Amino acid sequence: MELIYLLIPLSPLIGAIIAGLFGSKIGRKGAHTVTILGVAISCILSFVVLKHIVFDGNTYNENLYTWSAVKGISFHVGFMIDNLTAMMMVVVTFVSLMVHVYTMGYMSDDEHNWPKDSQAGFNSYQRFFSYISLFTFSMLMLVMSNNFMQLFFGWEAVGLVSYLLIGFWSTRDTAIYANMKAFLVNRVGDFGFLLGIAAVLMYFGSMDYQEVFDKAPALADSKINIIGSTEWSLMTVTCILLFVGAMGKSAQVPLHVWLPDSMEGPTPISALIHAATMVTAGIFMVARMSPLYELSTTALSFVLVIGAITAFFMGLIGIVQNDIKKVVAYSTLSQLGYMTVALGAGAYGAAVFHLMTHAFFKALLFLAAGSVIIAMHHEQDIRKMGGLKKYMPITYWTSLIGSLALIGFPGFAGFFSKDLIIEAVHMSDVPGATFAYWMVLLGVFVTAFYSFRMFFLVFHGEERMDEHTKSHLHESPWVVTVPLVALAIPAVFAGYLLDPMVVGDFFKGAIAGVGVEGSLVSEMKATYHGVFGFITHGLMMPPFWLAMGGLVSAWFIYMRRPEIATWFYKRFRWLHTLLDNKYFVDDFNQKFFASGAVSLGKVLWKAGDRILIDGLLVNGSAWLVNKVSGTVRRIQTGYMYHYAFSMIVGVLAFISWIIYRTSAS
Repeated sequence: MELIYLLIPLSPLIGAIIAGLFGSKIGRKGAHTVTILGVAISCILSFVVLKHIVFDGNTYNENLYTWSAVKGISFHVGFMIDNLTAMMMVVVTFVSLMVHVYTMGYMSDDEHNWPKDSQAGFNSYQRFFSYISLFTFSMLMLVMSNNFMQLFFGWEAVGLVSYLLIGFWSTRDTAIYANMKAFLVNRVGDFGFLLGIAAVLMYFGSMDYQEVFDKAPALADSKINIIGSTEWSLMTVTCILLFVGAMGKSAQVPLHVWLPDSMEGPTPISALIHAATMVTAGIFMVARMSPLYELSTTALSFVLVIGAITAFFMGLIGIVQNDIKKVVAYSTLSQLGYMTVALGAGAYGAAVFHLMTHAFFKALLFLAAGSVIIAMHHEQDIRKMGGLKKYMPITYWTSLIGSLALIGFPGFAGFFSKDLIIEAVHMSDVPGATFAYWMVLLGVFVTAFYSFRMFFLVFHGEERMDEHTKSHLHESPWVVTVPLVALAIPAVFAGYLLDPMVVGDFFKGAIAGVGVEGSLVSEMKATYHGVFGFITHGLMMPPFWLAMGGLVSAWFIYMRRPEIATWFYKRFRWLHTLLDNKYFVDDFNQKFFASGAVSLGKVLWKAGDRILIDGLLVNGSAWLVNKVSGTVRRIQTGYMYHYAFSMIVGVLAFISWIIYRTSAS
């Protein structure tokens, strides 16, 4: 099995290297063939691992290579393969494979996205496949790691490749701005993450997960001094610092600002980054570190409140968005908030379960949005669409499935995972749980409203596109529709894995609290009566009625009485302005942090470069040499009596010094 474990991350890496370095020689067909083959091998082997780990009851935790050893501390490359890892490997590779196939259709006409005189578009098709395959390798290294060093490697690698993918169309200023924004905001989170890893290394004396988890109970009550004599809980500080990294990767308030702008990249990477991979890395990390978080109620409360704020307030922004991809992007922010809330409530299994179901239906929605964009000649404004149902039936039905799964319609995947989170928060006794419960509950209505606002405006109602676009409307090619259908299947049925994955002991030994009497999950089991009982119970609970209220409200306002939307806009323009400007967080960041950094740079440039370096060190030293040489030049007159006089003065000075030294001794 060890060879299989190695082949899973290395297959996409080999494909990425071949497509990236030899793209011009192997051409487009060679590039997409080798990368798709690499990811397909990885996906198939991931299912083999799932069978070996989950169904055969095995685990694997071994170091494969020692990178360095310093003063008794070793840094390894190794794998920890348990049920949590196996599930993540299957999700990542399956979604990635669908994205790779889809990319063949979406990027087939990519040369038109580059200026004719630009060399940046040369072999762009091959380069894109290389990037997304490299992204898959990075994510697999992250989820398969058994130590913090390798985790950080995968963490930074997905950040680097996402930077390359978001700014893929590098001739566009907006794309460059977006990828720099994503890179810099993630560096803020990664700084906290690195400090958290440093705290683990300093106090636990190891980078290995299992060693750290084994030592954690003994250090649960340890205190540290950070500033002055004030004592802080070691576990709280460590967990919050680690979570700051998750706030950056998983786009939690206030480090959420990069994700909507990342829509500047091609649609396939929107699905890859914002569905099953990069943005869920933070959720996976906290679930993996659950043995540490269970020892700090303060850290859990912090996680809970941040997630609740993100879930509700980011969803509100989705209501006023008109870019089809940005509506789905704010939906991602909101759903990541739900996962984070579950983590904070201590329901780690529910969080990871929603991570899985969300990966399928959110990838489906992004790829369906891309299918619409292809048909609309890269038009993304939903106000210029409408009536696409009759032109694009496959995209329509798969989008409907994705939307119903997103809002938590009974029987669809999102229903089970989202309702489970809401129920878990309702039962949680972590401080802030009441606030979080109302936020996620109200978020259900908001999610249904903006999701079906987009759905109705795109696929129903009057056709608002121009005649040229209308004359060319048709369903997307098979390389686009096949991944949509393939993702629609788990978007419906993945929720029925609720029994083994959350209610059962699927994550026992991988996530803290699972299989432990008195845990939150154990309390929930007491009222659980099977999947169909869960559905029946859900039909009588507030989340279902709020979801239906949001759906019906969107239908009534945008299909029957559009003047209501106009009235709301005029009556509550201040609210629309607030939401349209994203609570002015971007403006604050631009003026305070970005402009502040520029102003600080100017001050340092003037004081440091111009005055200290140029003025004092460079020009000052030149001025001093010039003055000294000018004085010395005046002494060299060429007259013998001047030189004789100087010699006499020198001799007198020398004799005086000798006399002084003799008398002193």
